[in-house]
Amino acid sequence: MKILILGAGQVGGTLAENLASEDNDITVIDSDADRLRELGDRLDINTVTGQASHPNIIRKAGGEDTDMLIAVTNSDEINMIACQVAYTLFRIPKKISRIRSTNYLARSNLFASDAIPIDVLISPEQLVTNYIKQLLAFPGALQVLDFADGKAQLVGVKAYYGGPMVDQELSQIRLHMPKMDTRVAAIYRKDRPIIPTGDTVIEADDEVFFIAARDHIVPVMSELRRMDKPYKRIIIAGGGNIGERLAEAIESRYQVKIIEANQDRCNVLSESLNRSIILQGHASDKELLLAENIDSTDVFMALTNDDEANIMSSMLAKRLGARKVITLITNPAYVDLVQGGDIDVAISPQQITIGSLLTYVRKGDMTNVHSLRRGAAEAIEIVAHGDSHTSKVVGKHLRDIDLPEGVTIGAIVRNEEVIIAHKHVIIEPDDHVILFLINKRQIKQVEKLFQVGFTFF
Repeated sequence: MKILILGAGQVGGTLAENLASEDNDITVIDSDADRLRELGDRLDINTVTGQASHPNIIRKAGGEDTDMLIAVTNSDEINMIACQVAYTLFRIPKKISRIRSTNYLARSNLFASDAIPIDVLISPEQLVTNYIKQLLAFPGALQVLDFADGKAQLVGVKAYYGGPMVDQELSQIRLHMPKMDTRVAAIYRKDRPIIPTGDTVIEADDEVFFIAARDHIVPVMSELRRMDKPYKRIIIAGGGNIGERLAEAIESRYQVKIIEANQDRCNVLSESLNRSIILQGHASDKELLLAENIDSTDVFMALTNDDEANIMSSMLAKRLGARKVITLITNPAYVDLVQGGDIDVAISPQQITIGSLLTYVRKGDMTNVHSLRRGAAEAIEIVAHGDSHTSKVVGKHLRDIDLPEGVTIGAIVRNEEVIIAHKHVIIEPDDHVILFLINKRQIKQVEKLFQVGFTFF
């Protein structure tokens, strides 16, 4: 597939890296020649220097025979104009754009073929907000991912000493919970992946990813770790777009305080939020944190746009007694360094956004793509089409499907029913199949596995 990526920032660069490794023809446009040179030296891609929305630049980048344009510059306006140019002058079939401003997003009739022709809108702030809301709903989870409109969920937790299933084989789960069905999709032990089997023994500190119907998530979590009490008191460091959106979404359920350094921004937050308490100050101010009872805070979240400030304030909050710390980190190199120590969960907005974008880029009928383990692994939801004559999966028992190495099927969603993957299960047409890929490089083989033969058409 020939893809134009507009913007070579964190999201654009990471997306180019992901797509280039999957044998796509990638061209990146940006006005920063140095950034493009660095990307071009490292990746097998083409680069064009210039203003991303200018017709001559898009033409120079090959807009006339491009399959997809993904506009992820830092400017909503440039992204929108670029999509308009792509549609009007080049008839590029698929146009995806990052839009951040709620003033644009709130007007649903603004984005259509007879208005601003954007096929898919991506809002990183909204994606991150939804991601954090899921973490708050399941205390103790490291990651919570929705599939099939939330009917099934993939959850990552750290196994703790004292959990009923710790030091036991996975086959014992059904004996502990005869009325609950689940499947462990992967285990990470000291950052190394393990493909689980029935005789795999869960050890303390293992990072366990399991899939289950939404109503069964909490009981399964309780088998792996001591259950955390529901959260009540939350402090958000940073009243920017993400901090404001999150506070607005959760202030009716939790006691929310926002620490924001800018006085003018504090005034805006005070007017836009109903129940949240706005505090003017710095989240790294020890006296302020102590005055606001950080030692009785359930969750401290550092959501500013400054990685170093987020990391330092999070470490301070944890040392002062915050029960759980969640930190937003834009530099991928920092994530591996900090998560698991004083910082409980490090969130990468780039990886969350990339997963959403990949849903629309991949071949086959994929309805969800989630990036895991800092982009090394993936969880995908793909719809099975065809019949037993035209498909390699439809009509077959799971035990007879030749899955690529490192790929496991976790569950199948059929209409409203969540069916956990067991060897005797047969895939039927239009099933939503949820797979876990320890190595995302296996995605091409998965796409081929689910392709439908020509006779189906």
